[in-house]
Amino acid sequence: MSTISAFEKEIRMQLNFVQNFVPQRPLSTLKQKRAVFCGTGDSFVSAQLAEVFSGFRTRAFDPLDLLKNKRLVKNHDLYLISISGNTISNIKLAKAAKNTVAVTANPQSRLGKSCKRTIPLRYQNSGIFTAGSISFLASALTCISLVSKIKIRNVSKLYKRAKNQSQRVRLGSKVFLLGNLYTFPIAMFGAAKLYEVPGIDAHYERIEQFAHMGLFSAKKGDTVIIFEEKNNHNAQLARHLRKYGMHVVQIQPNSKNILEKILFFTFVSEFIALNQAKKKNQKECFFVKAKKLRSVSSSMIY
Repeated sequence: MSTISAFEKEIRMQLNFVQNFVPQRPLSTLKQKRAVFCGTGDSFVSAQLAEVFSGFRTRAFDPLDLLKNKRLVKNHDLYLISISGNTISNIKLAKAAKNTVAVTANPQSRLGKSCKRTIPLRYQNSGIFTAGSISFLASALTCISLVSKIKIRNVSKLYKRAKNQSQRVRLGSKVFLLGNLYTFPIAMFGAAKLYEVPGIDAHYERIEQFAHMGLFSAKKGDTVIIFEEKNNHNAQLARHLRKYGMHVVQIQPNSKNILEKILFFTFVSEFIALNQAKKKNQKECFFVKAKKLRSVSSSMIY
């Protein structure tokens, strides 16, 4: 099985995973105030989702920031998120901090053995090395459930709507993904999938900040994807961008529930990356073929 086929299979497998997901018991308000979530890559997205779903009682940090500023975790419970459990920065943090919890798919990993406690991530996958999808959803929902009571509904409808709407998305040579308070982390995740799967020049930014910064690197024909339901503010932004000659995508989740929006935009991100790879007749994910780049990445991560 090719890595693109494996990615597509794991996207489908998410539907059954979400329907059978067993959430964690939410931490008390006091424990949330003492909690710090940390991760890298997709796991950092999960950490940020925990932060926003907690109402910012918990904090999300980059591991290097914490290694350089250990006072930030003093008298705190540190939740270290890593699918493999082998990310070296997380392992260093686990050894340096006192109250540590590993959120990992590999409890017997170096991270799992270095932490005081482990929350195992349980899910099935294709068994093929590919871009993360179901693994991300496992960590994201686990982290969100630690800080908020969740009840997942309408998964099939969200999945089908995301799949159908994403098929109408066409991408320019450069893509900007914009999000708000809750969806900015998913914009980051969406950019990561465009890096990893089709190998596209993608950028993620908050909706307001884009008009101040990222916009000035944009060119006619570029694509802007807004991860937010239509409102007066983003409609005005979209109108001006289209006048300039940019392609603007506003995919509607058709739900007021925040968690449902997060799931919807997660599926959309994955389908957009998958569809673009198929349009390019790719058999393998870009990051799998880019062996020299992956070697640089691995030398820093592990």
